[in-house]
Amino acid sequence: MALRKRLGKPKSAGNPFVSFEYPNSLFGEILDWMLAPLLLLWPISIAATNHVASYLANQPYDQHLADNVTAIVRLVKVDGGRVTVNFPASARTVLRTDETDLLFYQVVAPNTRVIQGDREIPWPPVPGRVEAGKVLFRDDRIEGENVRIAYAFIPVREGQPPAVVQVAETLKKREALSSSIISGVLLPQFAIIPLAVILVYMGLSRGIAPLRFLQQRIHRRRPTDLSPIPVTRVPDEVRPLVVAFNQMMERLEENLQAQQRFIAQAAHQMRTPLTGLKTQTEIALSETNPEQMRHALKLIAESTDRAAHMINQLLILARAESSHEKLHQVVPVNLDALAREVSSEWVMRALAKDIDLGFETCGGKLLIDGVPLLLRELLTNLVDNAIKYTPRGGHVTVRTRATAAAILEVEDDGIGIAPDERESVFERFYRVLGTDAEGSGLGLPIAAEIAELHRAKIGLDIGAEGRGCLFRVTFLRRSENLPGDDSHRPSAGNFPLA
Repeated sequence: MALRKRLGKPKSAGNPFVSFEYPNSLFGEILDWMLAPLLLLWPISIAATNHVASYLANQPYDQHLADNVTAIVRLVKVDGGRVTVNFPASARTVLRTDETDLLFYQVVAPNTRVIQGDREIPWPPVPGRVEAGKVLFRDDRIEGENVRIAYAFIPVREGQPPAVVQVAETLKKREALSSSIISGVLLPQFAIIPLAVILVYMGLSRGIAPLRFLQQRIHRRRPTDLSPIPVTRVPDEVRPLVVAFNQMMERLEENLQAQQRFIAQAAHQMRTPLTGLKTQTEIALSETNPEQMRHALKLIAESTDRAAHMINQLLILARAESSHEKLHQVVPVNLDALAREVSSEWVMRALAKDIDLGFETCGGKLLIDGVPLLLRELLTNLVDNAIKYTPRGGHVTVRTRATAAAILEVEDDGIGIAPDERESVFERFYRVLGTDAEGSGLGLPIAAEIAELHRAKIGLDIGAEGRGCLFRVTFLRRSENLPGDDSHRPSAGNFPLA
């Protein structure tokens, strides 16, 4: 029901806390979420590959430099604070022999005097604690080129700086090896990633194929086919959606059947007064006695009123069933004030039948969310029903009560309704047997329909002292006047109306 789903203002598009924007394509959304991380991880993979390749390329060449430093350290002699080195010419030639990179070596005394080798190598930082013969590494520049330097300290005398042996090498071989490793790893990725994109696309196309098959099955159905969709070949992820869709189709089928029954019943009910009108009209046309003709016309007028009343109630019922916010604005309604106003409108009708019509107030505002027009119709039907089935000299009471809920009651001491018929009186066109009161059998169904639209509960019980009927409608109250707020605490009151 529209009202039950929309007891509040529609969510506007400008509300920053409300968003109805969903992806137009589920396929595109999944594809984006699969490919976006892949494209994000690719640069990270390139950076990691470059780091690993540099590390791997440095390992063998660092070891070679360390071996050279160790070999030179063995040639250095320290005697009484004096440092000497016996460096054969053949060994110096080996250090200079390289087709790709330039090699530098250096032996430096504690006074930073170069004993042997190249002066271009910068002096290394001396650590606080010197470990003799331990080979260390650092990166530096010589003559404008990046170099890798391996060096070791040789202790000379307590309190005196150590001697240093250094071997430096430019980075061309390392860079070439690193480039080869990176090329060997990354070049296949340029083929793998497009292939992965194609495979992902094909996999997704294959994955959503059951959805297309389901769509075709639904499109092939006849417009009148509301039978459930079989779930045998439906994927697990889509099965809950199909089950929910089947449940919706089942409810739609029930609504259509109820509508067809209603139309058939309404046609049957309208046939009786129309037939009576036709018969009474024919009688009036055949009469020549003015008194008899007047009596026939009076019967025609009464039948016309009954038919008009039934048509009006059918229209009200149709309007209640199609209720939505474009037709009926949901607003805060003071149920106590509305009940008092409607009860006042029925005073003259009650007096004409010598019925004591009274109103009992809860003593304060009783706010609910609802449609005033429909709530007025609900209360009108209940009061009309009570007065109609209450004999002369009887009592009808309309009251409101404030508890955790908002309660509206219409009580009479009329003929009452047997317990086994109390559920049936809310069915359309049902009338209690054994009464001569005129009615269409639509008043109470309309009241029940309006109560359901307002998420309210309507019930029927026996009246006070075991006589008559007590119709009770229980509404949800607005939060600002729940019990606990002293300004809205109810107090009993009885205001006779007729």
